Amino acid sequence: MSAQKTEVAVGGVVLAVAIGFMAYVSQTTGFSSQSTGYPLTASFRSLEGVVVGTDVRLAGVKIGSVTDIELNPQTFRADATISVSNGIELPDDTAILIASEGLLGGTFVEVLPGGSPFNLEPGAEIEDTQGAVSLISLLLKFVTGSGDEG
Repeated sequence: MSAQKTEVAVGGVVLAVAIGFMAYVSQTTGFSSQSTGYPLTASFRSLEGVVVGTDVRLAGVKIGSVTDIELNPQTFRADATISVSNGIELPDDTAILIASEGLLGGTFVEVLPGGSPFNLEPGAEIEDTQGAVSLISLLLKFVTGSGDEG
């Protein structure tokens, strides 16, 4: 009888840890229902490393995420839709770029606010964009010495 009580107790602890882990994962990855915000769009030459769910950051603080990515067949550019948290108003001359956390780090979308007194409306397009820079092409330029020498 004592062995059954021990097994039930261990099973309960394992179940509680699993539920706690799932709650932690849902909060840290943004799957929780608290992600309310307004959409903005941007068109990039390259979205290398960016997927749906990638963080959108301002001054290193997460303010939203990428909600949709698709190829524009007319311009051959990658169109991205991002969701920015309510309460964060971005000037209409805001720039957006693809940044890396380091050599081995992940990719995120960085927002650089401008100085305009007018703000972007929900659904507006951020026109000042900078696509991802390929680390491989930079390394090749360095190794082969094919950079601009002035």
